[in-house]
Amino acid sequence: MKYNFFGNTGLLVSELCFGTMTFGGKGMWEAIGKIQQAEVNDLMKTVIDSGINFIDTANVYSYGESETLLGQSIIDNGINRHDLVIATKVRGKMSESKNNMGLSRYHIFQSVDESLKRLQLDHIDILYVHGVDPKTPVEETMRALNDIVLTGKVRYISVCNWPAWMVMKAQGIAALHGWNKFEGLQYYYSLAGRDIEREVLPMAADQKLAVMPWSPLAGGFLSGKYTRNSTKSGANRRDNFDFPPVNKEKAYDIIDVIVETGKSHNVSAAQIALAWVRQQPGITSTIIGAKTADQLQDNIKSIEITLSADELKRIDEVSALSKEYPGWMVERQSADRES
Repeated sequence: MKYNFFGNTGLLVSELCFGTMTFGGKGMWEAIGKIQQAEVNDLMKTVIDSGINFIDTANVYSYGESETLLGQSIIDNGINRHDLVIATKVRGKMSESKNNMGLSRYHIFQSVDESLKRLQLDHIDILYVHGVDPKTPVEETMRALNDIVLTGKVRYISVCNWPAWMVMKAQGIAALHGWNKFEGLQYYYSLAGRDIEREVLPMAADQKLAVMPWSPLAGGFLSGKYTRNSTKSGANRRDNFDFPPVNKEKAYDIIDVIVETGKSHNVSAAQIALAWVRQQPGITSTIIGAKTADQLQDNIKSIEITLSADELKRIDEVSALSKEYPGWMVERQSADRES
């Protein structure tokens, strides 16, 4: 297992991050996973034994149950809390209470306190804002995030799913006031969803921000279980929760290539898809999840694969984004500077 610095900080995180969205299974999250304490403990032991030190959860995963199960597993397994980097999130609707959602100062402080109780911890290493709150001014959110760091309850702040322009607006506001800034980005990135290459990844490189891809297997679509000829079994995540959205016809072309590449390495298509994400410029830690120990072990083994330049080129070509404006114009007009 390799370790990378978390953006422009001195914090080291493993190149794989273990995501806990499969823990619990309450409400809409049942379609993703409903792992309970005994199984959670077993998975966490495998995670620690593999060298993964980075664990990702969210308050909204199974409406708090994922955090509760994670926190208890740390105690049950006798894991040294200081050997872990634990990330959770704030934004989602946690109850019918009018203010128990969003990125207001009120909810950020409330949410952190509740997450700490569920996790049975005294601080959160990384707090992500989980998405855009169109009703709360960015200034209010950034001030609240700065202040929650100053309390000692949170070490670093990061962001999920915001447009690049909004992240830069937030960074500018924080810089103007001398507040803590975002240190990392958690965004959907897979061979079937390379959209962040247009604006988000260039911004991350410019601003020295860590990048943590979520759903690198496109919600399981790139696992090898799905082909043009496959039928729904009802047992797979995509059968019941078709998310994130993908262009399935294009994805089938991608699957053909990664299945073939996997055969040449004697590994699964999933391992090839994960290896591709891991080898992309600027990627800090790829988030993997699992329902079973076998799935987890297969995903972890992807770190042993190094795709050749020819393999990367072939996979890049079948999965490439179409050119969009102003990107193609920037590329055209920058040509005279490249030489």
